[in-house]
Amino acid sequence: MHLKVPIAIADELDEEIVHSTGSLDLASGEIFDVTYVDYDVKAKGLPAAAPDYAFTSGKLSHEGKDVEFSVQVDPFSGRYSVTANELLDVKVRAAKLFAGIEGKDLAAGGRRPGGPRKDVH
Repeated sequence: MHLKVPIAIADELDEEIVHSTGSLDLASGEIFDVTYVDYDVKAKGLPAAAPDYAFTSGKLSHEGKDVEFSVQVDPFSGRYSVTANELLDVKVRAAKLFAGIEGKDLAAGGRRPGGPRKDVH
């Protein structure tokens, strides 16, 4: 099962920030469908391959709340992804921010404290 969520991406260069959008696969950490905003990747090349490239970040938003995270870019393949550790952190922070679920409760099955149990037999 693949659960993809829309994200905003920012490739930061010394004098410019290149904005794009994509879909983060919450199972694998891979980012698909990267679409640049006002940036011609065919003419200018991948932002991560530029000599003045600094880093890339992502942002997951829901109802006016944001979770920011680090994004890895392979300058040779052009693939964007999130490391396993960063992906786990994104999931925990998103659950806490968006749904009010603490990390320990998420690990225990996603129940809110005092909420009904959903035992499956």
